[in-house]
Amino acid sequence: MSDEARTSQARRDAMVETQLRGRGIADERVLDAMARIPREAFLPEHRRDLAYVDGAVPIEAGQTISQPYMVARMTELLKPVPGMRVLEIGTGSGYQSAVLAELGGRILSIERQPDLAAHARTLLGALGHEDSVEVRVGDGSLGAPEDAPFDGIIVTAGAPSIPVELRDQLADGARLVVPVGPRDRQDLRVVERHGNDWLEWSEGPCVFVPLVGRGGWPG
Repeated sequence: MSDEARTSQARRDAMVETQLRGRGIADERVLDAMARIPREAFLPEHRRDLAYVDGAVPIEAGQTISQPYMVARMTELLKPVPGMRVLEIGTGSGYQSAVLAELGGRILSIERQPDLAAHARTLLGALGHEDSVEVRVGDGSLGAPEDAPFDGIIVTAGAPSIPVELRDQLADGARLVVPVGPRDRQDLRVVERHGNDWLEWSEGPCVFVPLVGRGGWPG
């Protein structure tokens, strides 16, 4: 292992212990996945020194790569298992997709920015996830009804309300994890489907870029 790789691994290990495990992330599979993925690969080269900071980091097209803790928490709330079909809304850098793929998921990720989608597709392929992650360009706020139902849906942008279209695309027993609220602050909501009933609860405050689309904010 090169000195650069050893330094990167040491930074990841420190992130996992202090930012994730130290704040209550308990799913060892999630912790192991995030200890393996080189987060710096998902950032512009001039921002790679910020890969393991405790916060979101700007990427291209006015978007961000989410805070490591928020990625871990949303992943944990989804209750991932190998073979799980997950719909991700907002590919961004592709980091959340990589975490889910590392956990054995089969991911359909929808991104409205073509350049971001193309870059994420290339990067995920280079990391060996070309068979487990499909990246599409489109209005993710409407989901992918033609591919539903999904075993889990994760939204990496803040919606003004829970998109009904996404809720309806959940399989029985599946969860939707989505930030909901005003543009400048949201509440992390979890929706769990039981037949034609949906349980909903809060997992606390968060801040995400807006979900733009017919099921979100006007863009």
